[in-house]
Amino acid sequence: MNIDVKKILPKDPSTYKGHKSIRIITALYLLIVVIRSCIHIFASDGGANSIAGIDVSVEGGDNIIAIFHQWGAIQLILAGLLVVLFFRYPGFTPLILLTMALEPLMRFVASRVMAVTSTRTPPGAALNGVAFVIVACLFVASLMN
Repeated sequence: MNIDVKKILPKDPSTYKGHKSIRIITALYLLIVVIRSCIHIFASDGGANSIAGIDVSVEGGDNIIAIFHQWGAIQLILAGLLVVLFFRYPGFTPLILLTMALEPLMRFVASRVMAVTSTRTPPGAALNGVAFVIVACLFVASLMN
C-alpha cells in the first residue's frame, strides 16, 4: 500500500489519478452536504427544532433559528466551493475529502466545548462518527497509488 500525500495538492489538478469509485462516492457525499445546507437555509426553523429537537420556544428562540439559517448559508458556500473544485479540478479530490473529513472532527471538538441541549439526538451528532470514518477512509484511499 503506497500512500502519496503529494496528491493533496497535485501539480496537475486537472486529472484525478485514482479509483473512479472514490469520485462517485465523493460526489454523492457532496450532494448530501448541499441538501443538508439547503435544509438549514430553507426550513422554517432552520431544522433547529424540527430536526435537531432544540427548544426554540424559549426566550431567544428566534436567534437560535437565525443561527441555524446562517449556519446553512455558510455550509452552502463551502459546499458550493467544494463542488466547483470537484468538477473543475478533479485532482483536488483528496483535498476535498480532507476538508470534508475535518468538518465532523471539528464539530466533535466544538461539542466538547459546549454541548447542545435537545430533546433527541440531532442527526449531525448521531452520524458524526460514521461520517468521519467514511470520509477519512475515502481520503486515505484517494492518496493510494
